[in-house]
Amino acid sequence: MATSPSWWPRRLISVTLTTSGHPVHPARRVDFARFSEPIMIEDKVWIGGNAVVLPGVRIGYGSVIGAGSAVSRDVPPAGVADGDPCRALRPITDHDLTTRTVAIG
Repeated sequence: MATSPSWWPRRLISVTLTTSGHPVHPARRVDFARFSEPIMIEDKVWIGGNAVVLPGVRIGYGSVIGAGSAVSRDVPPAGVADGDPCRALRPITDHDLTTRTVAIG
């Protein structure tokens, strides 16, 4: 029986960036038709584990995407977004400079 190395995580956490999709209506899926659209991720973006980013989305400069989010719409710069579907929750402000600056615990 094969075993994983001791450093191997028990559960992989990743981010999925998918740039292709298929039409919704069956008549448009003839010959396995599909489309591709780029994903734009600007600088200083943080994307939480197990998030999925769909085709054509732009994630603005400095934004934070919550873990497990399904990002199907653009996210504005310097904002916090979360959920399935992902929605902008609030802007990042100077108050965030004083929160979560040291390790918890």
